[in-house]
Amino acid sequence: MPLQHQHRVLFWGILGALVFRALFIAGGAALLERFHFTIYIFGAFLVLTGIRMALHRDEEMHPEKNPVLGLFRRVVPMTSEYHGQKFTVREAGRLVATPLMAVLVLIETSDILFAVDSIPAIFAITDDPFIVFTSNAFAILGLRALYFMLAGMINRFIYLKIGLAVVLVYVGVKMLVSSWIHIPIWASLAFIALAITVSIVASLRSTKGSSGAGSLPASHPDALGSAPPSDTRPVEVPRTGDDGQHDGGTER
Repeated sequence: MPLQHQHRVLFWGILGALVFRALFIAGGAALLERFHFTIYIFGAFLVLTGIRMALHRDEEMHPEKNPVLGLFRRVVPMTSEYHGQKFTVREAGRLVATPLMAVLVLIETSDILFAVDSIPAIFAITDDPFIVFTSNAFAILGLRALYFMLAGMINRFIYLKIGLAVVLVYVGVKMLVSSWIHIPIWASLAFIALAITVSIVASLRSTKGSSGAGSLPASHPDALGSAPPSDTRPVEVPRTGDDGQHDGGTER
């Protein structure tokens, strides 16, 4: 989608993510409080997810084939072109969605899928709903800045998925053995930080010198310290002949 529209979609996407995370956390806390055995279900789910993530090969993405997008197009009438930063417009007297709305729906559904992994993982660290929600909130609020900072470098983090898979498996095992083996919180946080750090350092070393890093245009709001580009319209200058005399024409 056009770069100038990404800020608006991410802003509303983050707000929606906070709402959905709050609902997931409230439901997860209630389940753990009433049915303690669900911690083993969460743990097994995380272990399976981590193994699948480690074994899954990177595939070329085709957003137009996304089932959520296909369902959205069938249910909601949508325009084929963007209309500035509007999510909906009126055409022929009826309200229709713009592609910007479709992107927002994809972001929200993607976050729900991520929440299925991340929220059980945090419950393995603490069962305090307030800490679980605030940690999610601060993480999500930082995503917008991280997105624009790392979007051009994401192809360099070739081992990050392996690091995340290791973290998911570790957290899942921790939940499965929680009734018999107590692992201190500091030990879990240290292991998670180590796994992520090693995967990032290994990725950057392996892709050193590659052209994976990108940069934002100077006019982009997140290009810190940069000024808007000057007027780049063609300038017409008099054209001269071989004798240096003006011949009445112009050059761009």
